Amino acid sequence: MRKPNKSVEPTPLSFAIRLFLGPLFILFFYLLFYLPNGVAHLSLAAKKRRPTTRMRSAQIYKGNYMQAKETKLQEIIEGTKQYVIPLFQRSYSWGKKEWDILWNDLVELSEMENPRTHFIGSIVNMPTISVPEGVSKYLLIDGQQRLTTIFIILALLRDISKQNGETEFAEEINNTLIVNPYKKDLDFFKLLPTQVDRVNFQELVKGKLNDDNCQLSKAYKFFERKLKRKPINNEILKKVITTYLSIVSIVLDADDNPYLVFESLNAKGRPLTQADLIRNYFFMRIHTDEQNRVYNDHWRPMENKLGERLTEYIRHYLMREGSVINQNDVYYTLKGNVGADNSIDYLSRLSCFSEYYQKLVFPVHESNEKIQKYLKRLNRIEVTTAYPLLINLYHKYDQGLISDNEFVEILKTIENYLIRRFVCGIPTNQLNKIFPSVIPSLVNKHSDDILNGVKSILQSKGYPKNPEFRQRITESKLYGSGDRAIKTKLILESIEGYFGHKEQVPFEDLTIEHIMPQTLSEWWQNYLGEDWELVYELYLHNIGNLTLTAYNTELSNDNFSTKRKYYCDSHIELNKYFANVESWGKNAIEKRATYISEIILKIWPYFGSEDYVESEIKDVTGTTPQGLWILGQYFQVNSWRDVLEQTLNTISELEPDKFDTLIKEFPRLVGKEKSKYRAVRELKNGTFVEINLSAQSIQRFCYQTLETIELTAEDWKVQTV
Repeated sequence: MRKPNKSVEPTPLSFAIRLFLGPLFILFFYLLFYLPNGVAHLSLAAKKRRPTTRMRSAQIYKGNYMQAKETKLQEIIEGTKQYVIPLFQRSYSWGKKEWDILWNDLVELSEMENPRTHFIGSIVNMPTISVPEGVSKYLLIDGQQRLTTIFIILALLRDISKQNGETEFAEEINNTLIVNPYKKDLDFFKLLPTQVDRVNFQELVKGKLNDDNCQLSKAYKFFERKLKRKPINNEILKKVITTYLSIVSIVLDADDNPYLVFESLNAKGRPLTQADLIRNYFFMRIHTDEQNRVYNDHWRPMENKLGERLTEYIRHYLMREGSVINQNDVYYTLKGNVGADNSIDYLSRLSCFSEYYQKLVFPVHESNEKIQKYLKRLNRIEVTTAYPLLINLYHKYDQGLISDNEFVEILKTIENYLIRRFVCGIPTNQLNKIFPSVIPSLVNKHSDDILNGVKSILQSKGYPKNPEFRQRITESKLYGSGDRAIKTKLILESIEGYFGHKEQVPFEDLTIEHIMPQTLSEWWQNYLGEDWELVYELYLHNIGNLTLTAYNTELSNDNFSTKRKYYCDSHIELNKYFANVESWGKNAIEKRATYISEIILKIWPYFGSEDYVESEIKDVTGTTPQGLWILGQYFQVNSWRDVLEQTLNTISELEPDKFDTLIKEFPRLVGKEKSKYRAVRELKNGTFVEINLSAQSIQRFCYQTLETIELTAEDWKVQTV
């Protein structure tokens, strides 16, 4: 590469390109940003030895060529053609993580009134030799995982349409998108995976699942379960896939070496972020004379403040007026807002709001101690979904439209909302839509009273009322892995803070202690009695069995009398409760949970208008169930045992991987050995469930089952008489 003259200071753009982007990305940027029609003919060096940078640059103007363009998925797979995955590619390896991301994107697009184009990545292919009467064949060098997954979903959509009697629609999908209907043998298939997957894929295309254990079949069944749980109109789903999914298609010259291309595309290096694309998009629209000043005044400070969080900040900034932006759509959304005439002003405002975002992410930069305190608390319960709302409110606070106390109260309101939803098991996957939707309502209806406006709007968006909140405090399995433990510790710290001890122990020195320990010694098993396994599994992680201590390691699984002595000598007010407690078991845990629930209701009081009737915790003992709603399905039931059986059958059918987690978490209640249980029912998957349980225990077990497998209270409801 030619070195710049020392007398000429390199621009930030040229510096970034030299530092971060390989020659392949330079070509790609040339395609995306300089060519108005989106099509470029660029060289690709793919010879036997790896060319030097100078050689690659020189070949931009001569030698072999490739074509690249952004296109809809429909254009890629429609028509008589075939994509062949080379032998050097790995077999199909996408799993639940990748399937979930793609499925959530499809669901979101299907629910939009006017879906936007959604970018799902790129595919690299090259034409290959075929006989004159055969189909046009392309080696699929990169992008085979996502394209294979799309074919699996289309095959499922075809099969479901056929089952629903939509024969004509099913044939349309099959003959236009999945196969080449008038071709024979291998030419019949639009996609030919590697030999490892080929037979299973061909059977799947023909409407059969040849091997339940292969990854292709697992993908098919995964999306089948998702459609059962939340059906989507078949025609809408087809339209989303073909019309609104966008990819960059790169077609290589036939003389290029596909293996070297694949090796180059997958070489190790700094991953390209959407922030990198956005930076270059901005500076390509800013005059060269202005680039250094704008970079130093706006972009560089923003990058220094946020680092790797920059892309997510830009996403939240774009959502600040109420829209919902998918993580993959940040660059394309921003492109629609920025042109040559407003690029500097837009970047200046983006930089301004980044100061608020820095305080949200790193509260130490906030000088107001109260605001800093509640920002830290919010970050512990992962409140990133509220950032689009909060940067707007921060701006109003900075302008003097919200007082210090009002801003603190808004932060406490959001914490209240999130804690209540967490305790009640309400899904978090809707929060990224809920918080942005608050913004336009504030502007249109509550601009004169923002604090009460926030409360009023959130009250109508899945905010638990006191009866439900009180019940779930006493019955939920609060403690668990990951963020469940973090949120539960915040709850326990808040209870300790409620007592107002003048010499409060630093919370960072404390850990969560299980009074009935997580590992039961023989002493504890005998102490809890005949039903020790049942008590252990249903009450271990209940709030009544949790406290704070600095002696977690020392206490471990000591007997209760030894633990009680530690608690009574503790400086932690939460542990003074045990001074008058002589024994510990099911009833004692329930009693303490009720005591704690009253404190929690005072720490996070209901902030809405109290338009409901306050009631005691509903005891289901003596009630008779009539109906069960679970995971979007309804079942008629006649007893609580029916409720338990149908709940587990539905989970095993729709979430089989998560069912295995239940067996590990509740071995006393569900498992594969019939002899372990006193009274059982056999489930459809061949496992057994204990049914010698009270109605209250069944309800508690069902709630904890949902929490364990990361479902929610909204997924399960029982109608009783």
